[in-house]
Amino acid sequence: MTTVVSAQDHIRQDVMVISLVGLAHGISHFFHMILAPLFPWIKEAFSLSFAELGLLMTVFFVISGIGQALSGFVVDKVGARAVLFFGISCLGVSALVLSSAQNYAMLLVGSGLAGVGNSVFHPSDYTLLNKKVSSQRLGYAFSVHGVTGNLGWAAAPVFLVTIAGMTTWRTALFCAAFLPFVVLAILFVFRDLLHTEVSHRAASIDAGKVKEGTTDFMRIPAVWMCFGFFFMTAIALGGIQSFSSASLRQMYEMSLESATTAYTLYMLASAAGMLWGGYLAARSTQHDRTITIAFGCAGVLSLVLASGAANAILAIVLMAGIGFGAGVAGPSRDLLIRAAAPKNATGRVYGIVYSGLDSGLAVAPLIFGAIMDAHHPSWLFVCVGFFQVMAILTAVNVGSKTRKLAV
Repeated sequence: MTTVVSAQDHIRQDVMVISLVGLAHGISHFFHMILAPLFPWIKEAFSLSFAELGLLMTVFFVISGIGQALSGFVVDKVGARAVLFFGISCLGVSALVLSSAQNYAMLLVGSGLAGVGNSVFHPSDYTLLNKKVSSQRLGYAFSVHGVTGNLGWAAAPVFLVTIAGMTTWRTALFCAAFLPFVVLAILFVFRDLLHTEVSHRAASIDAGKVKEGTTDFMRIPAVWMCFGFFFMTAIALGGIQSFSSASLRQMYEMSLESATTAYTLYMLASAAGMLWGGYLAARSTQHDRTITIAFGCAGVLSLVLASGAANAILAIVLMAGIGFGAGVAGPSRDLLIRAAAPKNATGRVYGIVYSGLDSGLAVAPLIFGAIMDAHHPSWLFVCVGFFQVMAILTAVNVGSKTRKLAV
């Protein structure tokens, strides 16, 4: 009887930890989109070009990328919970700054502050999941983690555009500022579940494996291939996040509402894909093959969309298909990284690897902003397909290296 109760308690703890970390991840992804849905209003209010709008996103992700690489070391040193709480607080303050911006410089400051807040999430989240969730449920944990992130991406345009349409873009940002503080309050109530022991003797215990110190993991080639994978996929994602609505409106003469719907369906389909991808990842060790099939299909659909051969309704369906393919790859991607990461460097590895995500999202707005300013909206989807195919090559490389190490 005691064993049954203990097992049930363990399952309950896993579910709670996965839910709390997922909630935090959702709000971080919501803030990835804190400005892009409001670009039509901000562009007019400050007379900005697409390139200047893209720079706002670049500042966010450059700061987030640098901070993410550094925060992984902090997480391993002081624990994931405190770092996570700091990041969520920064997001709330950033929205307040953005809502009161009187010039472009203030927008840059607010975007940078949001980048600081965003930088902590992946090292903190994955450290918590790897340390607090049973290994047999990690595939599902990574799936839920990805789904909540995509739901945050999907919710942001609906939330912000709806409020901005009814009131002003400043009011939309002001309302968004309350969301991180609500999430922070919930996490604080259940803070004991998010506590992780920090071992200061980890290096000495594993001295035979990590004599060189805390940066020894950076010599592992698979870690940098994972970084490259995230960099490629993030450029594709950044193009869709920042300018897919504008591109669809120009190519298919959609209304702003229809283009926003296409993007929202992309994110919802991606979330659905992650649920299916979690099921596949839990039952397979060939994660690179799952990624190859998923991104291969998504890349083909991107090229079809770029051709302009579809009508407006089919274009929305194609956006959903691209999102589903990208979502299926998500859980396999996270397990691929886990296989490449030394056990005593979880936060650092996820910090470095996920800084590839921020690096790609920083570059993407500049690339796609220039494309949109040059009046080539179809090129956006051509580039999306190209970078998804490039990501396949890095995934296959990582998969082959980790399989060799496992033999």
